[in-house]
Amino acid sequence: MDTLIFALNAILPIILLIFFGYFLKRKNFLDEAWFKKGNKLIFRVCLPFLLFTNVYNIESFTAINWSVVIYSEIAIFTVFFLGMLLVKLTIPDDRQKGVVLQCTFRSNFAIIGLTLAESLGGPEGVGIAAILSAFSIPTFNILAVIALTMFNKGENGQRIDFKNVLKKIATNPLIIGVVCGLAALGIRALLPAGADGTPVFSLSGNLPFLYTAISNVAKISSPLALIILGGLFDFSAVKGMLKQILIGTLSRVVAVPGLVLGIAVLLSKYTTILNFDATVYPALIALFGSPVAVASAIMAQEMDNDGTLAGQLVVWTSILSIFTLFFFILILRGLGLL
Repeated sequence: MDTLIFALNAILPIILLIFFGYFLKRKNFLDEAWFKKGNKLIFRVCLPFLLFTNVYNIESFTAINWSVVIYSEIAIFTVFFLGMLLVKLTIPDDRQKGVVLQCTFRSNFAIIGLTLAESLGGPEGVGIAAILSAFSIPTFNILAVIALTMFNKGENGQRIDFKNVLKKIATNPLIIGVVCGLAALGIRALLPAGADGTPVFSLSGNLPFLYTAISNVAKISSPLALIILGGLFDFSAVKGMLKQILIGTLSRVVAVPGLVLGIAVLLSKYTTILNFDATVYPALIALFGSPVAVASAIMAQEMDNDGTLAGQLVVWTSILSIFTLFFFILILRGLGLL
């Protein structure tokens, strides 16, 4: 029962904020034009600030568990290629292929991942999750740009070329936010430490007004993104894309965490390839078991893919993950890994 309550407490706030946005739209309190402008604000400003602060707040890279990082990165790329085969075989519409592919590999790690890892694993869990975020979030966003570009056709009916893909990766606001965070973190690490071991210079210590402003923008990104998603959500669209929703949702919250967590457990218990303990699995659950990223719907809309389907996938993966997270948490607790 405690596990179910935890899963509900982790996911229901997301669902409630989405339905709050839907309620505001239905009551004509905010119109569609407002939600579309808000979509741009979230994607181009708020989420980059959130990613910047998430990366910058990592204390140190000196104690990185590289086996967890390498395993997670290999798993993300493996799921990407498996998802690519899946959408080629099952999704006929080119504007929907990239959306479903993005759903298979991209989790809501930036928004709920760290909180989920902390709830499951405490300070050690959130520490590993914070390190993973510095690697997985750029990977997610680079692969998302590729996924949303590779199947989509340009105005002349031809596939967008590799040069344009690289340009979109380099100019993606979410990737820029992570890169800026890494740069600031690197500068902080290069500067000599004080007598007490703390950095001589840090944004929070030396420029608190700037750090506070950035942090405040970052804090509004998650709730505002969910409210805007709710305002753009259309229940009537479910019937016309039920197959795509089922494929994307079941891949995201059932197949991917089952595959990645299952292999991690087997390799740790029965081989010497991995040696993951109870401090690692909270971060892995958060990274691979979370619903699809809210930013995925915003990015799909911005990159001329099927934004309606992307929004549906955010909502339905969030709802179903209440039950699947409970299941995976129960299994891992039963194995003594949480």
